[in-house]
Amino acid sequence: MRVFGMDIKMRRLETGMDAAGRKGAAGRVAADYVLNGPHPLNRVEGEGAFADALLGPLLESFPHAQDRVDILLSGQWANGAWTASTGHVAGIFAAPLWGIPATGHVAFLRYGRFDRWIDGRMVETYLILDLPGLMMQAGVWPMARPLGAFLVPPGPQTHDGVVHEPATDAEGRKSLDLVEAMIAGLMRYDGQSLTSMRMVDFWTRDFWWYGPAPIGSFCGHADYERGHQGPFLTAFPDRKGGDHKCRIGERSYVASTGWPSVRATHTGGGWLGLPPTNLPVTMRIMDFWRRDGDLLAENWVFIDIPELLLQMGVDLFARMRELSPVALRP
Repeated sequence: MRVFGMDIKMRRLETGMDAAGRKGAAGRVAADYVLNGPHPLNRVEGEGAFADALLGPLLESFPHAQDRVDILLSGQWANGAWTASTGHVAGIFAAPLWGIPATGHVAFLRYGRFDRWIDGRMVETYLILDLPGLMMQAGVWPMARPLGAFLVPPGPQTHDGVVHEPATDAEGRKSLDLVEAMIAGLMRYDGQSLTSMRMVDFWTRDFWWYGPAPIGSFCGHADYERGHQGPFLTAFPDRKGGDHKCRIGERSYVASTGWPSVRATHTGGGWLGLPPTNLPVTMRIMDFWRRDGDLLAENWVFIDIPELLLQMGVDLFARMRELSPVALRP
């Protein structure tokens, strides 16, 4: 997809979450730009939102940050041209970030990002940073241990997540159709058996699911059902999807986000070690999928966990300060 001859994928790479991206944002961000970020950043409006509100504190904490992009897609959604990307901001974690204490060592801050473009300018961004994962790397995660492995999720097994050559619409459409059929299967949950969703019809036997750090990563159906799908549906059995801001497919990849993407009631206990609150909640979610032939093989998942927990009566950042060493407390 091209905007005045300029590939919008290149526009995205020129506005990365690093020092070069802060310079590149000049002239590439619209005056009425809106940044929809993770808690505690949340919504920030104006031309300076990207360079100042986001990259200002990020680059103070990671002075020599690298924006390591693993997947980058472009496509048309209802209201215009979009890019979707995921990867890590990597570097020395040299200064606190939104209260998370610095380590002085290498850290990887995982992200999912969707940008909408008009006339070559970025007009809107949806961004989730895995800040709980950064807390874990700093040794100050204040909640239960994840049920899955805590790791730095890799890029695609096929190493083809960033491609600039034009893709065929047929391949992207095939990927989208598979994802949408899989989501329809999720909605067939009968409230009793995970097999009612027939996920085996949509995923490879040994698929990889890379979740938010507090949930962890899993491989294969049994591991995924044990560590994520089972506990999640116990906690939120009535979850419903909707309000998608973007869903695009390109080659064997699909990216989707909603703000919020899920509405549910927290009626079951155990998820993240928490008892049921019986409170209605919404979830900001992002997904990136890779298709292998006729089945899905990898899924990179983001949930704005701090914002979700706040709805459940848990201020994650306050809890982190309370349970961290005395030096971190106000």
